[in-house]
Amino acid sequence: MLGINGLELVVLALIAVMVLGPERLPEYAAQLARLVKGLRRMATGAREQLREEVGPELDEMDWRKLDPRQYDPRRIIKEALLDDVEDVFKPVSGGAPTPAPPGVARPALSVPVGPRLPTGQPAPFDREAT
Repeated sequence: MLGINGLELVVLALIAVMVLGPERLPEYAAQLARLVKGLRRMATGAREQLREEVGPELDEMDWRKLDPRQYDPRRIIKEALLDDVEDVFKPVSGGAPTPAPPGVARPALSVPVGPRLPTGQPAPFDREAT
């Protein structure tokens, strides 16, 4: 309840009794009760209005799926990356994909490869590009 424990609530109530005095305290308590009742009435009205506008789908919705504590950024990124890989292996023409020979792994992407450097030679470095 707003980070206030029981002892702090009692101390605040005692301070309110001293500041307001016994004459005005019942009046302010009644105003607070009316405010709480009005807030409850507005919340109930908003809930009913939402239920009328959305319809029966609101009752069928799984609210646990929308809980932000359920989201794991690593899982979301992994699923997003794997979606792209699955699209790469889908055949374009609609026919069956050609099977890879036994013992040969299918490459994930077909990237053109340039000429290879001789063993031991360092890769070219462009100081202006970095």
